[in-house]
Amino acid sequence: MPTSDTSIDTIAAISTPPGRGGIGIVRLSGPLAASIAVQLVRLRRPLQHARPLLADVLDAPFDGGAPTRIDEALVTFFAAPNSYTTEDLVEIAAHGSPVVLDLLLRRALSLGARLAEPGEFTQRAFLSGRMDLTQAEAVRDLIDAQTLTQARQAASQFGGALSQRIQPVKQSLVELVALLEAGIDFAEDDVDVTPEAEIARRIHELTPPLTALEASFARGRIVHDGLTLAIVGRPNVGKSSLFNCLVERDRAIVTATPGTTRDLVTERISLDGIPLELVDTAGLRETLEEVERLGIARSREALADAALVLIVLDATLPLNEEEHALLAAVQGRPTLVALNKSDLVAPHPTTAKPELEYPEGNASKSTQPSGSGDPPRNSPGPQGLWFHSSPSLPEESLTAFSGIPALPTSALSGQGIPALREQILTLATGGASSEPGMLTSLRHHQAVGSALSALADAVLANASGIPHEMILLDLYRALWALDSLTGQTTSDDILGLIFSKFCIGK
Repeated sequence: MPTSDTSIDTIAAISTPPGRGGIGIVRLSGPLAASIAVQLVRLRRPLQHARPLLADVLDAPFDGGAPTRIDEALVTFFAAPNSYTTEDLVEIAAHGSPVVLDLLLRRALSLGARLAEPGEFTQRAFLSGRMDLTQAEAVRDLIDAQTLTQARQAASQFGGALSQRIQPVKQSLVELVALLEAGIDFAEDDVDVTPEAEIARRIHELTPPLTALEASFARGRIVHDGLTLAIVGRPNVGKSSLFNCLVERDRAIVTATPGTTRDLVTERISLDGIPLELVDTAGLRETLEEVERLGIARSREALADAALVLIVLDATLPLNEEEHALLAAVQGRPTLVALNKSDLVAPHPTTAKPELEYPEGNASKSTQPSGSGDPPRNSPGPQGLWFHSSPSLPEESLTAFSGIPALPTSALSGQGIPALREQILTLATGGASSEPGMLTSLRHHQAVGSALSALADAVLANASGIPHEMILLDLYRALWALDSLTGQTTSDDILGLIFSKFCIGK
């Protein structure tokens, strides 16, 4: 059994979620991990690297008698450095009884281990060079994943996808730094000073991959964090019905009585892997009823806090003053309009293709009266528009309210719901697609942005004829920013690169 550095603490923790389950795991890492483990269980054969062994979990009686068996467990030993932490590591997988797991942990602590800090196993893996910072963060993201897309993204990052995108840029940057350092430090040894054009060319080659990486944050952020969509509108336009359609179950109460929804109703869904929290709100209107007024106040708060807004209008009714004010209030925000109840717009038997017609005086087309006994050819619609009567309003009938895209929908028939989902997804992502190694956290985004800013300063300094010593300051700032993603580049790395590239052997 390999020995480890005894100056390092041995840590222990329960690695499975709290509560009861089929299996629960107690994990130990450090120089005493193996010796403590063999005192917690009775093994039927000696520990072997990466081989699960059946063992008895023992309980020491209070009277000092012989330990008794209270459970069976599988014990797996990973010898340093071939373990997650690169230290000796033992995992004891017992039945998921909180009592048994707590017993194992308390006994491990009494035998010389200490309780692990949050994330300390992964922290040790990072400090030992087992993984870089982006991979360590991916462990947390994988555990926290709520959608399959989030899990895939975290797994990709844990596999080094982001590091692999950063590394070529970082390598080229280190080479440029080494080139300039060599020209400064070894000028007396006939090492040429790098021309301004060469410096500009090398920096220019670094910028596009970093710019593309920075742009990936547009989608990576929402894949990681998700968004909130507030569904708002006047009472009885079908907000709760649309909410249920999007959730695909009867989550919110729906009645024909206006003002049924008094408080916020929330539900989390996934649209193409994007976590989306839907918020169904109380209908916006003036009311003297105290409970409803409180609900409307919360609706306005939800509207203010939401990243996306879905305004629901009744396709059979014109806009009222509150809806005009609502449309004005969301200008400049990511917003969609759902023209609900569009299936109630009366069909005209002679209509071959549905069109939008305006009341007389609003446009060149005018309405025509229907024949006696026929259903009305046109019905008044929102914002003074008249919808040409048709069984349904297809995608060609999309209109806009003050620049806000609108879709005909029917929560009753399901018409337009798939298109609404697609439009919500497009609104959420801005049309950006997934790609390997996306930036998913603000820290990553700020680091890449800082690197780009430093490179831009280096370009200006180089074009202005500023000495290379000053240009190097900007290049080092860019390098340090990338180091915050992948791990620090030491001065030894740069010195080694200088001597290997320029064959200086004095």
